[in-house]
Order: sequence, then structure tokens, then C-alpha cells
Amino acid sequence: MSRIVLKAILGVLMRVLFRPKVEGAEHIPGDGPVILAGNHVTFIDSMFVSLIVKRPVYFIGKDEYVTGKGVKGRLMAWFFRTSGMIPVDRDGGRGGVAALMTGRRVLEEGKVFAIYPEGTRSPDGRLYRGRTGVARLALMTGAVVVPFAMIGTDKVQPGGKGRPHIAPVTLRIGAPLDFARYDGMERDRYVLRALTDEVMSEVMRLSGQEYVDVYATKARAA
Repeated sequence: MSRIVLKAILGVLMRVLFRPKVEGAEHIPGDGPVILAGNHVTFIDSMFVSLIVKRPVYFIGKDEYVTGKGVKGRLMAWFFRTSGMIPVDRDGGRGGVAALMTGRRVLEEGKVFAIYPEGTRSPDGRLYRGRTGVARLALMTGAVVVPFAMIGTDKVQPGGKGRPHIAPVTLRIGAPLDFARYDGMERDRYVLRALTDEVMSEVMRLSGQEYVDVYATKARAA
């Protein structure tokens, strides 16, 4: 109920302020497990996806977002959890495994799980090489992968920080990618790389971003 109320209130506010446009909403199946795989240009991408997509969407977030103290901390925790965020400690050596297993649990319950294959926000607005967790999840659960692109959120929140600006936003959704023919091959690293590259190729087509064949974390460190 809290999620319905939050989505209704923020949905109206979002439509008034940002005039979001959705292209290809029909590509998201009405039921069953779905992996939404897209680009990640700013912090609020997940909020827009969660509010725009009709089905409830779940996504991974840092556990620090829900561990704050006081009234502000509790309000933030309520907001993020109600929006569909599942807190995971991603700073440790097993952070990637925890995120993968969380996504698997969500998908095995027949829900929608949003993931950013780049693994982190783009440091400069370009699209970076995808990590193979998206392909592994698809093969482990049998979920279809629906590529998407967030366009304009980098204008709403430049640099991923500070107060949001008013700017139009588009969520562009591509046709589902079904990898059922690779069932049982989730440990084949060549298959995982090929499927991940296919997903990123679709995301690039939808977003119009320049593609860089290196990991975003390496580019950020450099």
C-alpha cells in the first residue's frame, strides 16, 4: 500500500515537473521474471524507472541509504525501500555475489529486477563495457532481458549530486532478449561475455551514447 501511495503522489509530481516520455512500454511482459538492463548516468535513474514502469521494479542500492539516524534517516530508509530498493553491502569482497544472489531471488519470485551492467554510474556520459552479471542472472533464472535507456536524467541531476533541475526525461525500452537457447551455460565465460555485449549493444542503440570498451570503474580510477 505504501508503494502504491508513493508512486501515485510522486508520479503526479514527476509528470508535472519532468514530463517523462515512455517509448516501448509494451516490450515489458505483464508477468513473469524480467531483467531491466540499462545505462546509468546519474543517481536518480532508478527512481525514474521505478516510478515510470507500471510493474513494481526492484533494484540494488547501497545499504548506507537505509541506515541513517534520526527522523531524516528513517524517512530516507522508508522512501528507498518503498521505491523498490533492496539494500546490499557492496563495499566488501563479496558485494558482487550478494547483489547477484539478491537479483536471483527477486527474479525467482517472478518480479522485475533493474540492473546497470556497467556496474557504476558513467563518469563522463559515455556507455562503458558491461559486466557479465546480467547474462549470468538471465541464464540462472530464465528471465528475459529487456534493454532500456534513460535519456535526460543527466540534465536533471548533473554529476549525480545536488538539487535536481527541471528537464524532460525519456525512458526508451527495447524489445526483450531471450537467451533460453543458452540454458545451462551460465559458467561459460565466453557465452556470458557474448550475451552481455549483445545487451550493451542494444542499450547503446537505444541511448545513442558513445561506447567505450573498458570498464567504467577503470575509467573513473584513471
